[in-house]
Amino acid sequence: QVQLVETGGGTVQAGGSLRLSCAASGTIFRLNAMGWYRQTPGKQRELVASISSSGNTNYAISVKGRFTISRDNAKNTVYLQMNNLKPEDTAVYYCNADANQRYYSTTRTYWGQGTQVTVSS
Repeated sequence: QVQLVETGGGTVQAGGSLRLSCAASGTIFRLNAMGWYRQTPGKQRELVASISSSGNTNYAISVKGRFTISRDNAKNTVYLQMNNLKPEDTAVYYCNADANQRYYSTTRTYWGQGTQVTVSS
């Protein structure tokens, strides 16, 4: 199995910053794309940002220019630097990774347990 553990959530005032981290562990042959999603009660989980294994990034329009996704392949870790946070960024943030456990395994998608981010006005 592949485990994803998120850290770095919390409460911050509007305009502040937070940095989320997500470390992947377990039996991993290859980590492919990794990303961050968020979800609020009653709404579908939405993509915040993603990054390919080669470093190509993709952002939701609502966070472009404020959030930065990066990864450290040596540490199997993905980060999300969130600046100029707004109350509407309040959500549970989930880490996501596509991975192969063996060279012959099919790619599977794994999820972290989620970390709460609360932005007060």
